[in-house]
Amino acid sequence: MSATAPLLDQDEDHRPSDIERLAPPRPPLRRFHTDPAKRDVNRSKMVIVGVALVLVLVTFTVQTELAAYIQADLGWSKPFMMMYVTHSSWLLIFPLQLLYVRLRQPSVRFRVLYRAHVHSLITTAQSIHDRYVASTQSLAYNATMVTLWLALSLNVAASTWYVAVNLTTPSDLSAIYNASAFFAYAWSIVLLGEAVRWDKVGAVILSIVGVVIVAYGGVQDHTPGHEVEASKRLIGNVIIAIGSVGYGLYEVLYKRMACPPADMEPTPRDSIYFSNAVAASIGLATLLTLWITLPLFHYLGIEIFEWPSEQVWLCLVISMVANFVFTAAFLTMVSLTNPVLSSVAALLSIFVIALTDMVITGKPLTRNALLGGFLIIVAFGVLAAATWRELTEQEEGSDDSDE
Repeated sequence: MSATAPLLDQDEDHRPSDIERLAPPRPPLRRFHTDPAKRDVNRSKMVIVGVALVLVLVTFTVQTELAAYIQADLGWSKPFMMMYVTHSSWLLIFPLQLLYVRLRQPSVRFRVLYRAHVHSLITTAQSIHDRYVASTQSLAYNATMVTLWLALSLNVAASTWYVAVNLTTPSDLSAIYNASAFFAYAWSIVLLGEAVRWDKVGAVILSIVGVVIVAYGGVQDHTPGHEVEASKRLIGNVIIAIGSVGYGLYEVLYKRMACPPADMEPTPRDSIYFSNAVAASIGLATLLTLWITLPLFHYLGIEIFEWPSEQVWLCLVISMVANFVFTAAFLTMVSLTNPVLSSVAALLSIFVIALTDMVITGKPLTRNALLGGFLIIVAFGVLAAATWRELTEQEEGSDDSDE
């Protein structure tokens, strides 16, 4: 009997027919055999990516502004605690997904819906496992190790930002950390076997130039009381560079280890459901492992634990909601497209945050901010066009192989 057989409870009366009605027998991941169907799927992917992009920009701006407000205005500067709470909240993505599945089919018993949904997720995971993993490793072991590796790479990369924030200048921090788009492309070539395309190379370089212009253009980092020693600045830049490389690696590892390959042709809904399940598992891994850093840092004096006030808690809850919506949307973009497009899409948030700050503070945008934002937008447009061409080429290649 297969590993997923207990989910179906074959010996219970009427249970197989219920599940078959909800998730009819099909190959591990669906294939489409007609050109119109493939084109429709590609179009639906790009529509979903467009919606996800809007969610990424809005939610990232919200959580960035709230993080600054919590630390600067409310005086609760506990970055590691904020990171732990925020990433652990990803665990809530899975029950919210189940709620969505339930609302889509309210007439069906929840137990049947749940078992069919979990069976679909396991089938997708098994397809990835069979493709990439040695047959001697079990699905449960591989899924656990993948989750731990993803949680480790994410939290290590994110923690470098918090460590470097007081060692280097804001401009260095922004420019170096957001260079992760370049490293995401480099890792994609190494780990995903992606071909070097000069339109993508040019777009990534253009986006990083845009970030540098926004970060350094007209900004005075060495204001009175905020000078950064050269030695500390060098250390901070090295730390944040490691984080930039690590975050690019995290995105590519996610694509490599937790997304079904394009040639398996999953439906967009399958990809989104599985993407959210992986994000929730990363949240669970963070919740169960990263808590040890809080008492350790308190003991070492790195970050003294302080219970947040009611106002801070309210802002934290809003920030958490914004973050796991951002995560679900961002990982959906990675799953349906590629890490490079998703990274450059996230860079658009830099310009959106600048616009938000203009509205809040009343200070107009500088020419450098406008120029940098324009370059990032152009870079994203080039990458979006390149991604669409790749989807079309994959469709044509699949047609040739079918013939």
